[in-house]
Amino acid sequence: MSAATVLVDVADGVATLTLHAPEKRNAFDAATGRELAAAYARCDADDEVRAVVLTGTPPAFCAGADLSGGEGTFAGTDVGFSAAGVRFPAFAVRKPVVAAVNGHALGIGLTLALQCDVRFLAADARYGVVQARLGVLGDAWSHWVLPRMIGVSRAAEVLLSGATFDGHRALELGLGSRVLAADEVLPAAQEWAREVAVHTAPQSVAASKQLLWSSFDLDAAEVERLETAWHRRLMAHDDVREGGRAVKERRAPRWTGRVSDLPPAPSPMSPSAG
Repeated sequence: MSAATVLVDVADGVATLTLHAPEKRNAFDAATGRELAAAYARCDADDEVRAVVLTGTPPAFCAGADLSGGEGTFAGTDVGFSAAGVRFPAFAVRKPVVAAVNGHALGIGLTLALQCDVRFLAADARYGVVQARLGVLGDAWSHWVLPRMIGVSRAAEVLLSGATFDGHRALELGLGSRVLAADEVLPAAQEWAREVAVHTAPQSVAASKQLLWSSFDLDAAEVERLETAWHRRLMAHDDVREGGRAVKERRAPRWTGRVSDLPPAPSPMSPSAG
């Protein structure tokens, strides 16, 4: 994989993926989408990766679509066009993905972050799904994620106005978990990811994440059925005993369950993917 657009670094069970085109504020193009999808797929398949952090090379997280094509940027599509942007999105990765939004996140820059499980936001950055002001509309599953994340009314405020706002307002809207100074965002996200990598059972987290994203489209009875099925599977594995041993012995757990042994998540190109 080329490192020109997406840098990949794995350390201590955490993969840090960095959008890397600082000369254009990490603006997104088709090559970025392909590289990010490949990086997510690698993280999903690699049992050494326990959690993922998505960030951008300063001064931005991602300033949106690459507009260097001028007025032709959004004019016309080819046969294989998809508004997904990334064919293997963050919510399809069977490990937690935290967005370290350390600078401006506009357009697809913000919708990419919305695909992550957790978002840490820079206070003084600008945020917005601005596509309606460019003659298109929000992409990357934003019309699926946002209403479920923050409700229809607030989703309409974000998607229909195309307005921008700072990190404090983003937190008020429910778009993030924490708002921090820009230089604190990445360290905080990596610390959260390392906590996951050390203390949580890989298969437990993968099962819970799949249920979280799938539950949007399930009724209570189906969630109960799936929770029960996952419990039966997990309780048959030694990790359920190792967790208790680690607590009793006051040490970090030594997990042996592997995400690669689990069934793959539903296709990310399906609206019910998790």
